Amino acid sequence: MALHPSTADFIENLINYYISEASSYKQIAEIYAEEVKDVTAATLGIIIGCVYSGFLQTYKNQRQNPSLEDTQEFNIIMKHRTADIRKAILATES
Repeated sequence: MALHPSTADFIENLINYYISEASSYKQIAEIYAEEVKDVTAATLGIIIGCVYSGFLQTYKNQRQNPSLEDTQEFNIIMKHRTADIRKAILATES
């Protein structure tokens, strides 16, 4: 595994945070409901983008760039947690 354990833990904690705040991000996506048609998918995209931004920021803070392996591992983590995120989005009230 390429990711430093503290970075992997950070990503998991970010995912957990965004899961706990899924309803807030769903409200943002609902603003664009006419344009996006699938609010759940849009919300998922927003959350993944936010977690990815946090992932990149950890490297920027260290004046580094993530390697291809780091990015691939990030994607694996996100793919494994997508069902959890989606479940949280669907559990929110519209």
